Amino acid sequence: MTTIKNFEDLKAWQKACELAGCVYVLTRKQKFARDFGLCNQTQGAEGSTMHNIAEGFESGYDPEFARFLKMARRSAGEVQSELYLALDADFITQEELKKAYDLAVDFKKLINDMISYLNKN
Repeated sequence: MTTIKNFEDLKAWQKACELAGCVYVLTRKQKFARDFGLCNQTQGAEGSTMHNIAEGFESGYDPEFARFLKMARRSAGEVQSELYLALDADFITQEELKKAYDLAVDFKKLINDMISYLNKN
Protein backbone atom coordinates (compact mmCIF):
# COMPACT_ATOMS: atom_id res chain seq x y z
CA MET A 1 0.00 0.00 0.00
CA THR A 2 1.26 3.45 -0.90
CA THR A 3 1.89 5.88 1.91
CA ILE A 4 0.67 9.39 1.24
CA LYS A 5 3.32 11.88 2.31
CA ASN A 6 1.85 15.12 0.95
CA PHE A 7 -1.69 16.42 0.71
CA GLU A 8 -1.07 17.07 -2.99
CA ASP A 9 -0.94 13.28 -3.50
CA LEU A 10 -4.52 12.83 -2.29
CA LYS A 11 -7.03 12.15 -5.07
CA ALA A 12 -9.62 14.23 -3.22
CA TRP A 13 -7.31 17.24 -3.16
CA GLN A 14 -6.56 16.74 -6.86
CA LYS A 15 -10.31 16.57 -7.59
CA ALA A 16 -10.79 19.77 -5.56
CA CYS A 17 -8.19 21.43 -7.81
CA GLU A 18 -10.10 20.26 -10.87
CA LEU A 19 -13.33 21.64 -9.42
CA ALA A 20 -11.55 24.91 -8.59
CA GLY A 21 -10.45 25.28 -12.19
CA CYS A 22 -14.01 24.76 -13.37
CA VAL A 23 -15.43 27.20 -10.80
CA TYR A 24 -12.89 29.87 -11.67
CA VAL A 25 -13.70 29.59 -15.38
CA LEU A 26 -17.37 30.09 -14.55
CA THR A 27 -16.86 32.95 -12.10
CA ARG A 28 -14.72 34.82 -14.65
CA LYS A 29 -17.64 34.97 -17.06
CA GLN A 30 -18.61 38.61 -17.44
CA LYS A 31 -22.08 38.49 -15.88
CA PHE A 32 -20.98 36.22 -13.03
CA ALA A 33 -17.86 38.29 -12.30
CA ARG A 34 -19.96 41.46 -11.94
CA ASP A 35 -21.88 39.93 -9.03
CA PHE A 36 -19.02 40.42 -6.59
CA GLY A 37 -20.81 38.86 -3.65
CA LEU A 38 -21.78 35.61 -5.36
CA CYS A 39 -18.49 35.42 -7.23
CA ASN A 40 -16.40 35.83 -4.07
CA GLN A 41 -18.60 33.47 -2.05
CA THR A 42 -18.41 30.77 -4.71
CA GLN A 43 -14.65 31.09 -5.11
CA GLY A 44 -14.19 31.14 -1.34
CA ALA A 45 -16.27 28.02 -0.81
CA GLU A 46 -14.35 26.23 -3.55
CA GLY A 47 -11.05 27.29 -2.02
CA SER A 48 -12.22 25.87 1.28
CA THR A 49 -12.54 22.41 -0.26
CA MET A 50 -8.84 22.37 -1.06
CA HIS A 51 -7.63 24.22 2.00
CA ASN A 52 -9.52 22.08 4.50
CA ILE A 53 -8.02 18.92 3.04
CA ALA A 54 -4.53 20.40 3.26
CA GLU A 55 -5.03 21.73 6.77
CA GLY A 56 -6.55 18.49 8.05
CA PHE A 57 -3.84 16.37 6.46
CA GLU A 58 -1.14 18.50 8.04
CA SER A 59 -2.64 17.95 11.49
CA GLY A 60 -1.21 14.42 11.42
CA TYR A 61 -4.11 13.21 13.56
CA ASP A 62 -6.82 11.06 11.97
CA PRO A 63 -9.82 12.36 13.96
CA GLU A 64 -8.80 15.95 13.22
CA PHE A 65 -8.24 15.10 9.55
CA ALA A 66 -11.73 13.55 9.37
CA ARG A 67 -13.19 16.72 10.90
CA PHE A 68 -11.55 18.88 8.24
CA LEU A 69 -12.68 16.49 5.50
CA LYS A 70 -16.25 17.00 6.67
CA MET A 71 -15.76 20.76 6.38
CA ALA A 72 -14.40 20.28 2.85
CA ARG A 73 -17.47 18.22 1.98
CA ARG A 74 -19.77 20.93 3.32
CA SER A 75 -17.93 23.54 1.27
CA ALA A 76 -18.47 21.47 -1.88
CA GLY A 77 -22.19 21.42 -1.10
CA GLU A 78 -22.09 25.17 -0.71
CA VAL A 79 -20.47 25.50 -4.14
CA GLN A 80 -23.22 23.36 -5.64
CA SER A 81 -25.89 25.54 -4.05
CA GLU A 82 -24.23 28.78 -5.18
CA LEU A 83 -24.06 27.48 -8.72
CA TYR A 84 -27.83 27.11 -8.68
CA LEU A 85 -28.04 30.81 -7.83
CA ALA A 86 -25.74 31.53 -10.76
CA LEU A 87 -27.95 29.43 -13.03
CA ASP A 88 -31.10 31.20 -11.83
CA ALA A 89 -29.44 34.57 -12.45
CA ASP A 90 -28.51 33.41 -15.98
CA PHE A 91 -24.78 33.68 -15.22
CA ILE A 92 -24.13 30.07 -16.30
CA THR A 93 -25.86 27.50 -18.46
CA GLN A 94 -27.46 24.25 -17.37
CA GLU A 95 -24.57 22.36 -19.00
CA GLU A 96 -22.00 24.40 -17.09
CA LEU A 97 -23.87 23.77 -13.86
CA LYS A 98 -23.98 20.04 -14.56
CA LYS A 99 -20.23 19.82 -15.24
CA ALA A 100 -19.29 21.62 -12.02
CA TYR A 101 -22.01 19.89 -10.00
CA ASP A 102 -20.83 16.46 -11.16
CA LEU A 103 -17.23 17.30 -10.24
CA ALA A 104 -18.46 18.24 -6.77
CA VAL A 105 -20.37 14.95 -6.50
CA ASP A 106 -17.22 13.03 -7.44
CA PHE A 107 -15.24 15.07 -4.94
CA LYS A 108 -17.70 14.32 -2.14
CA LYS A 109 -17.53 10.59 -2.91
CA LEU A 110 -13.76 10.68 -2.51
CA ILE A 111 -14.14 12.61 0.75
CA ASN A 112 -16.69 10.12 2.06
CA ASP A 113 -14.34 7.24 1.25
CA MET A 114 -11.50 8.97 3.09
CA ILE A 115 -13.67 9.64 6.13
CA SER A 116 -14.77 6.00 6.21
CA TYR A 117 -11.15 4.87 5.97
CA LEU A 118 -10.05 7.18 8.79
CA ASN A 119 -12.96 6.10 11.00
CA LYS A 120 -11.98 2.42 10.59
CA ASN A 121 -8.43 3.08 11.80
